Amino acid sequence: MLFKILISYIIGYVQISVEGYFIERFMNICISKKILLWNIKREKSTYLYANVGIKNFKKLKEIARVTKCRINIKEKKGLPFFLNKHKKRKIFLILLIAFFISLFTLSNFVWNIEITGTENIPKEEIEKLLEENGLTIGSFKSKIDTSKIINSIRLNRDDVAWVGIGITGTNANVKIVEADLKPEIIDENDYCNIVSNKEAMIVKITAKNGTPVVKENDIVKNGSILIAGYIEGKYTGTRYVHSEGEILAKVWYSKKDKIELKQQEYNKTGNMESKYSIRIKNFVINLYKTLPNFQNYDTIVEEKKLKIFSDFYLPIEIIKTTYYETQEQNVEYSKEEAQEKLIKQLEEELEKEIEDPSKIINKQINKYENEDNIEIELIYEVLEQIGVDEKIVF
Repeated sequence: MLFKILISYIIGYVQISVEGYFIERFMNICISKKILLWNIKREKSTYLYANVGIKNFKKLKEIARVTKCRINIKEKKGLPFFLNKHKKRKIFLILLIAFFISLFTLSNFVWNIEITGTENIPKEEIEKLLEENGLTIGSFKSKIDTSKIINSIRLNRDDVAWVGIGITGTNANVKIVEADLKPEIIDENDYCNIVSNKEAMIVKITAKNGTPVVKENDIVKNGSILIAGYIEGKYTGTRYVHSEGEILAKVWYSKKDKIELKQQEYNKTGNMESKYSIRIKNFVINLYKTLPNFQNYDTIVEEKKLKIFSDFYLPIEIIKTTYYETQEQNVEYSKEEAQEKLIKQLEEELEKEIEDPSKIINKQINKYENEDNIEIELIYEVLEQIGVDEKIVF
């Protein structure tokens, strides 16, 4: 909200009065149309005073007509009206020159770095590579060598297929295309075994080429040979081959955790306070003097960079810190409630690890009850295809 008010000051806003019998309806329509009104004051039930951005003021005329209210402009505020008022004075010329000098100076630096395309790669790792190669907040644009940065990222990251860096205004847009990392593919003419990539129990093994060395119901470890890359013939002797086949197995996934029967929980009361700060590079100006009036609270911090145009960022960030009051409560679960809660938690965690939850064929729950807590071990038995190629090295 503070960000929008600052923008309204830059482009101009007006102080208005609204008169009518349907003030509440007028305000509700403004909210539904996302028209920002601030410094709202009510006088009796038929008068309303507020500030509104110059662009949104035109929209209010139609709302006033629908709600049969009358709008009057009390005063015009903001930078455009201030400059217009003082255009015949020296201060106008000084401010105008200072404004354009500041814009020109700021436009020579990068004040925002936007990284896109990183789904599996942590952004922090790309930011570190950018910093090592001279692209940081506050970098002088003429000294940034985008070709060098791109080559460095490609050399240091096997998981990056393509990098593009574009600098527009004061914004550096870094586009990443992640590489589709696939397991090493062994040439079909190379000799290889098929080995287990998981600990499992063999359900069915079918060798199209090679010699099976395990059978149904065998327990295998990670790395165990399942189909050996050779064939023994009565007359041909031992002949090495590229193993091929399918191995169906039961794989076990397990999670174990403990839950206390008596717990302290913090629940939101609905009370909240918002406080604002301004950050200019590494210097922070707090627009408040005290911490929230809550003893216990959760904190959410939102940061928004100030920009004039779509790609012209300023070295200024508006920081909104919202404090939500919480109240401590002592909760005591029954053994059945605690067990149900913990099992649900373990199920959610396990199903994230399993590629296809529909292949779960069995679920086992081991429970250990104590006086103050319950410990649960959840085991899923999953039917999966296992086995990967491993080249035979002589």
